[in-house]
Amino acid sequence: FKILDSFFGENSRYKSYYENELQLGDILEYEQPAKYIVNSTDYSDEYATPVLTPGKTFILGYTDETDGIYKVNGGKVIIFDDFTTASRLVDFDFKVKSSAMKILTVSNSCSFDIEYFYYYLQTIHVNNTTHKRYWISLFSNLKVGVPPIDIQRQVVKDIKKIFSIIKTIEQP
Repeated sequence: FKILDSFFGENSRYKSYYENELQLGDILEYEQPAKYIVNSTDYSDEYATPVLTPGKTFILGYTDETDGIYKVNGGKVIIFDDFTTASRLVDFDFKVKSSAMKILTVSNSCSFDIEYFYYYLQTIHVNNTTHKRYWISLFSNLKVGVPPIDIQRQVVKDIKKIFSIIKTIEQP
C-alpha cells in the first residue's frame, strides 16, 4: 500500500499537522470478542447475521443466532487479528468465530477518526511469524503522530478518492 505510505510515512505532507504523539492503545480501545463468538458454525446464506474474521475471507458465513451480536449502532469498528495483524473496518452488526482478535473503537470520537486509524494500521508492517498476541505486546505501545480531527477526516476523504479512482481504472 504505497498510497497509504504517502499519507502516513516519513515524507507525508500531513506531518506538519501533528499536534500530539500518543500511544495507539490510548487512541484505540480494545474489547475481547468472547461474548460475540458463534456457538455453531452451521452457516447459511439464508441467515441474517454475518460471522467475521479479519483475514482474507472476512465473512465466514451467516448465522441465525440472535444472542451476542456486536452492534455497531451506526458507527464503525476495526476487527484486528491478534496473531496475523490483519484488520478490517466494519460498519454493520456481526458475530465472530474466534477469540483471537480484538474489536477496536476510538477512545474519543471528537478527537479521533476510526477510519483514519484503520488506514494507519495498514501501514504498520511487523514480522508476525512469532505466535503471540500483537495488539497488547506491540501495536498498543506504538507512538503515533496525531493531527487534528479535521485533518484526519480530510486524509480519509483523500484516501477514499484515490482508491475510487484506482478502482475505476482497474475495471475492464
